[in-house]
Amino acid sequence: MRFSFFTLGCKVNLFETQALEQLAQARGHEIVDKDADAVIINTCTVTSVSDHKNIRAFHRLRKDHPRAVIAACGCFAQTDPERVRATGEIDLICGTANRADVIALCEAAVQGKNVPTCTQADGGYELLPAGVPRGRTRALLKIEDGCNNFCTYCIIPYARGRVRSLPPAQAEQETARLEAQGVHEIVLTGIEIASYGRDLQHAVSLTDLLCDLLPAHPAVRFRLGSLDPRVVDADFCNRLADFPNLARHFHLSLQSGCDSVLRRMGRKYTTEGYAQAVERVRAVFPDASITTDLIVGFPGETEEEFAATLTFLERCAFAAVHVFPFSVREGTRAAQMAGQLSQQEKTARAEQAKSVALRLSEAYRCGFVGRELTVLPEHRIGGFWAAHGTYGFPIYIEEDIRVQKNGPVTVRLEALYRDGLRGKIV
Repeated sequence: MRFSFFTLGCKVNLFETQALEQLAQARGHEIVDKDADAVIINTCTVTSVSDHKNIRAFHRLRKDHPRAVIAACGCFAQTDPERVRATGEIDLICGTANRADVIALCEAAVQGKNVPTCTQADGGYELLPAGVPRGRTRALLKIEDGCNNFCTYCIIPYARGRVRSLPPAQAEQETARLEAQGVHEIVLTGIEIASYGRDLQHAVSLTDLLCDLLPAHPAVRFRLGSLDPRVVDADFCNRLADFPNLARHFHLSLQSGCDSVLRRMGRKYTTEGYAQAVERVRAVFPDASITTDLIVGFPGETEEEFAATLTFLERCAFAAVHVFPFSVREGTRAAQMAGQLSQQEKTARAEQAKSVALRLSEAYRCGFVGRELTVLPEHRIGGFWAAHGTYGFPIYIEEDIRVQKNGPVTVRLEALYRDGLRGKIV
């Protein structure tokens, strides 16, 4: 059979799609971009906007693959299978558990057999093989799924369930397999990786896992996904300080720089606790990229609260900030809160926050002009090779015959460019 895949949403979804591609190939199927017998779309439901993107994608995929079996899996398929079915474009539905079964279900559907809707989780961690994207030497490894935080704006705990962790032995096996396939960087991802290991019979922490993986694979750079700032304690920083293969990039989830808004969001830290986490990172990793996410226009957010957030961005001097206007997500407590702001006001605040974020990002990146970094080329883009070093910003290398996709190169950084810096091979 010929399979095609389409992904919406986060890095966890991307990891899972790459795993499904591997499982399909292991069963003798071909991965194609067109004329597929079966199409699998991995859906997102983090906001109501995401839901609309899913539905538009369903219609587009049906138009592009009129005779194919189309399967929807992922968070939107898990939380609202009836809405998925009502589009009339989807032949089978598989949620966020037992994901590997979707390949066999597609095989059965292509043969004309009736297949069930599968949106019930079995409660365990589903082991899926980490994949290496074609032509890349940077890979994702999902080490955790689910979330126990239940923030007031978030539907994901209902879509993904409670925290489940990849056992350390399996994490080691997957890492060794990826390294053997030529991977130079592994991004450790999950829904809430700060909670890694809490569910395991013999509890371990994210720090424990890293202290196993980093020295065992010194030729592989490890990059961390989004972190709850509470995990960045003195133990985390001190135990990881001496590992050069830990990327100097820490994405600490913020959402608001105002304590009263954080309380309404159901976040479990304060701005002072967050600032202390930033200070710890900078004390141990002085030039690290500290990046974050920000939601503006949360219900009831006053001008004073928004101003406090902008001030807090300045205090933390982030290397990059991903800014999102609040999006009402049905099924969450925030959707029912008083004080919903107009879309116009949310958009205006988002633009103001982005302006501050851009200035902070440029100030941070300017400190790297003239420096030399070892980076990993990934793909061509507009006359450059896009690459990543140990920090959180991309490097754009001027076209050079010495660039090889299968290994690192040393680059001298010359100027700011796009969202990163431009440089030449030394």
